[in-house]
Amino acid sequence: MRIVNNLSLIELAETIADNKFILGDRLVEIGISGPNLEATLSSIAMAQAELGHARLMYKWANELQGLNGSKVEIKNQTGKAFPSVVNTSHWVALIAGVYAVNVAVELVMQAILSAKHPDLSAPFSKMLKEQEEHLLYSRSWCKQLLNDKGAVPKTLTEELEKVSVEASKWLNNVENDKQLISEKIILENSNLVNAYEETIKKLITLGDVQHV
Repeated sequence: MRIVNNLSLIELAETIADNKFILGDRLVEIGISGPNLEATLSSIAMAQAELGHARLMYKWANELQGLNGSKVEIKNQTGKAFPSVVNTSHWVALIAGVYAVNVAVELVMQAILSAKHPDLSAPFSKMLKEQEEHLLYSRSWCKQLLNDKGAVPKTLTEELEKVSVEASKWLNNVENDKQLISEKIILENSNLVNAYEETIKKLITLGDVQHV
Protein backbone atom coordinates (compact mmCIF):
# COMPACT_ATOMS: atom_id res chain seq x y z
CA MET A 1 0.00 0.00 0.00
CA ARG A 2 1.43 3.36 -1.10
CA ILE A 3 2.35 5.88 1.63
CA VAL A 4 -0.02 8.87 1.53
CA ASN A 5 -0.49 11.85 3.88
CA ASN A 6 2.59 11.25 6.00
CA LEU A 7 2.99 14.87 7.11
CA SER A 8 6.62 14.48 8.14
CA LEU A 9 7.58 13.00 4.77
CA ILE A 10 5.64 15.70 2.90
CA GLU A 11 7.51 18.37 4.88
CA LEU A 12 10.80 16.63 4.15
CA ALA A 13 10.07 16.55 0.40
CA GLU A 14 9.02 20.21 0.40
CA THR A 15 12.13 21.26 2.34
CA ILE A 16 14.34 19.62 -0.27
CA ALA A 17 12.23 21.11 -3.07
CA ASP A 18 12.28 24.63 -1.61
CA ASN A 19 16.05 24.67 -1.15
CA LYS A 20 16.59 23.30 -4.65
CA PHE A 21 14.16 25.87 -6.08
CA ILE A 22 15.97 28.79 -4.40
CA LEU A 23 19.42 27.42 -5.30
CA GLY A 24 18.36 27.11 -8.93
CA ASP A 25 17.14 30.69 -8.89
CA ARG A 26 20.32 32.02 -7.25
CA LEU A 27 22.57 30.03 -9.59
CA VAL A 28 21.08 31.98 -12.47
CA GLU A 29 20.86 35.33 -10.69
CA ILE A 30 24.34 35.27 -9.11
CA GLY A 31 26.03 32.63 -11.24
CA ILE A 32 26.16 34.89 -14.29
CA SER A 33 28.64 37.05 -12.37
CA GLY A 34 30.94 34.10 -11.63
CA PRO A 35 34.71 34.69 -11.50
CA ASN A 36 35.27 33.25 -14.98
CA LEU A 37 33.38 31.99 -18.03
CA GLU A 38 33.61 28.33 -16.98
CA ALA A 39 32.12 29.13 -13.58
CA THR A 40 29.29 31.08 -15.19
CA LEU A 41 28.43 28.33 -17.69
CA SER A 42 28.59 25.68 -14.96
CA SER A 43 26.27 27.75 -12.76
CA ILE A 44 23.65 27.97 -15.51
CA ALA A 45 23.87 24.19 -16.12
CA MET A 46 23.56 23.47 -12.39
CA ALA A 47 20.64 25.88 -12.12
CA GLN A 48 18.68 23.84 -14.64
CA ALA A 49 19.44 20.63 -12.75
CA GLU A 50 18.54 22.11 -9.35
CA LEU A 51 15.23 23.43 -10.71
CA GLY A 52 14.60 20.01 -12.23
CA HIS A 53 15.20 18.42 -8.82
CA ALA A 54 12.82 20.93 -7.25
CA ARG A 55 10.06 20.03 -9.73
CA LEU A 56 10.64 16.34 -9.02
CA MET A 57 10.38 16.89 -5.26
CA TYR A 58 7.27 19.09 -5.52
CA LYS A 59 5.68 16.39 -7.71
CA TRP A 60 6.54 13.77 -5.08
CA ALA A 61 5.17 15.98 -2.28
CA ASN A 62 1.88 16.28 -4.21
CA GLU A 63 1.70 12.52 -4.73
CA LEU A 64 2.34 11.95 -1.02
CA GLN A 65 -0.76 14.07 -0.41
CA GLY A 66 -2.79 11.97 -2.81
CA LEU A 67 -2.79 14.75 -5.44
CA ASN A 68 -1.94 14.66 -9.13
CA GLY A 69 1.81 15.10 -9.15
CA SER A 70 2.01 15.83 -12.86
CA LYS A 71 0.19 19.15 -12.51
CA VAL A 72 2.95 20.92 -10.62
CA GLU A 73 3.26 24.63 -11.26
CA ILE A 74 6.07 26.22 -9.27
CA LYS A 75 5.76 29.94 -8.65
CA ASN A 76 7.16 30.26 -5.13
CA GLN A 77 8.71 28.07 -2.48
CA THR A 78 6.51 26.82 0.37
CA GLY A 79 8.57 28.66 3.00
CA LYS A 80 10.85 25.82 4.08
CA ALA A 81 14.09 26.90 2.37
CA PHE A 82 16.95 27.70 4.74
CA PRO A 83 17.11 31.48 5.43
CA SER A 84 20.80 31.67 4.52
CA VAL A 85 20.04 30.12 1.12
CA VAL A 86 17.19 32.58 0.51
CA ASN A 87 19.47 35.49 1.46
CA THR A 88 22.40 34.43 -0.72
CA SER A 89 23.78 37.58 -2.33
CA HIS A 90 27.28 36.82 -3.69
CA TRP A 91 29.34 34.12 -5.37
CA VAL A 92 31.18 32.85 -2.28
CA ALA A 93 27.91 32.41 -0.35
CA LEU A 94 26.37 30.71 -3.40
CA ILE A 95 29.13 28.09 -3.58
CA ALA A 96 28.87 27.50 0.17
CA GLY A 97 25.11 27.05 -0.15
CA VAL A 98 25.29 24.64 -3.08
CA TYR A 99 27.77 22.45 -1.22
CA ALA A 100 26.24 22.59 2.25
CA VAL A 101 22.65 22.02 1.07
CA ASN A 102 23.50 19.16 -1.26
CA VAL A 103 25.55 17.35 1.39
CA ALA A 104 22.52 17.48 3.72
CA VAL A 105 20.04 16.45 1.02
CA GLU A 106 22.18 13.53 -0.08
CA LEU A 107 22.45 12.24 3.50
CA VAL A 108 18.66 12.30 3.86
CA MET A 109 18.05 10.61 0.51
CA GLN A 110 20.59 7.89 1.26
CA ALA A 111 19.03 7.34 4.70
CA ILE A 112 15.58 6.87 3.15
CA LEU A 113 16.95 4.49 0.52
CA SER A 114 18.85 2.55 3.21
CA ALA A 115 15.63 2.03 5.18
CA LYS A 116 14.20 0.14 2.16
CA HIS A 117 10.55 0.83 2.96
CA PRO A 118 8.58 -1.55 0.70
CA ASP A 119 5.74 0.92 0.05
CA LEU A 120 7.80 4.02 -0.56
CA SER A 121 8.82 4.93 -4.08
CA ALA A 122 11.39 7.69 -3.62
CA PRO A 123 12.42 9.36 -6.91
CA PHE A 124 16.06 9.79 -6.01
CA SER A 125 18.07 7.81 -8.56
CA LYS A 126 18.58 10.55 -11.18
CA MET A 127 18.96 13.23 -8.49
CA LEU A 128 21.75 11.37 -6.73
CA LYS A 129 23.80 11.10 -9.91
CA GLU A 130 23.41 14.79 -10.75
CA GLN A 131 23.96 15.82 -7.14
CA GLU A 132 27.27 14.00 -7.11
CA GLU A 133 28.43 16.29 -9.92
CA HIS A 134 27.20 19.35 -8.02
CA LEU A 135 28.98 18.22 -4.87
CA LEU A 136 32.25 17.61 -6.71
CA TYR A 137 32.03 20.99 -8.44
CA SER A 138 31.09 23.02 -5.35
CA ARG A 139 33.62 21.20 -3.15
CA SER A 140 36.34 21.93 -5.68
CA TRP A 141 35.40 25.61 -5.64
CA CYS A 142 35.27 25.61 -1.83
CA LYS A 143 38.84 24.29 -1.77
CA GLN A 144 39.97 27.01 -4.18
CA LEU A 145 38.28 29.72 -2.14
CA LEU A 146 39.70 28.38 1.13
CA ASN A 147 43.15 28.70 -0.42
CA ASP A 148 42.55 32.13 -1.89
CA LYS A 149 44.05 35.33 -0.51
CA GLY A 150 42.65 38.13 1.60
CA ALA A 151 39.22 37.86 3.19
CA VAL A 152 37.87 35.16 0.85
CA PRO A 153 38.76 32.07 2.98
CA LYS A 154 37.23 33.64 6.09
CA THR A 155 34.10 34.66 4.16
CA LEU A 156 33.62 31.15 2.78
CA THR A 157 34.09 29.60 6.22
CA GLU A 158 31.51 31.97 7.71
CA GLU A 159 29.03 31.26 4.91
CA LEU A 160 29.50 27.50 5.24
CA GLU A 161 28.95 27.69 8.98
CA LYS A 162 25.77 29.78 8.48
CA VAL A 163 24.17 27.27 6.14
CA SER A 164 25.47 24.34 8.17
CA VAL A 165 23.74 25.49 11.35
CA GLU A 166 20.40 25.57 9.53
CA ALA A 167 21.01 22.28 7.70
CA SER A 168 22.06 20.55 10.94
CA LYS A 169 18.86 21.73 12.63
CA TRP A 170 16.82 20.24 9.78
CA LEU A 171 18.78 16.97 9.87
CA ASN A 172 18.26 16.75 13.63
CA ASN A 173 14.52 17.09 13.11
CA VAL A 174 14.56 14.41 10.43
CA GLU A 175 16.61 11.85 12.34
CA ASN A 176 14.46 12.29 15.46
CA ASP A 177 11.08 12.48 13.74
CA LYS A 178 8.82 9.95 15.47
CA GLN A 179 6.54 9.49 12.48
CA LEU A 180 9.39 8.83 10.08
CA ILE A 181 11.00 6.39 12.53
CA SER A 182 7.79 4.58 13.54
CA GLU A 183 6.88 4.00 9.89
CA LYS A 184 10.47 2.92 9.17
CA ILE A 185 11.04 5.60 6.55
CA ILE A 186 14.14 6.64 8.50
CA LEU A 187 15.94 4.09 10.66
CA GLU A 188 16.67 4.84 14.31
CA ASN A 189 20.15 6.14 15.13
CA SER A 190 20.78 7.28 11.57
CA ASN A 191 23.31 9.85 12.87
CA LEU A 192 22.65 12.31 10.07
CA VAL A 193 23.84 15.33 12.05
CA ASN A 194 27.14 13.71 13.02
CA ALA A 195 27.85 12.61 9.46
CA TYR A 196 26.97 16.06 8.15
CA GLU A 197 29.04 18.03 10.63
CA GLU A 198 32.04 15.76 10.10
CA THR A 199 31.84 16.31 6.33
CA ILE A 200 31.68 20.10 6.65
CA LYS A 201 34.34 20.18 9.37
CA LYS A 202 36.70 18.12 7.22
CA LEU A 203 36.41 20.63 4.38
CA ILE A 204 36.88 23.69 6.61
CA THR A 205 39.80 22.10 8.48
CA LEU A 206 41.51 21.43 5.16
CA GLY A 207 41.47 25.16 4.55
CA ASP A 208 42.68 25.92 8.08
CA VAL A 209 45.58 23.46 7.83
CA GLN A 210 46.74 24.95 4.57
CA HIS A 211 46.71 28.45 5.98
CA VAL A 212 48.89 27.73 9.01
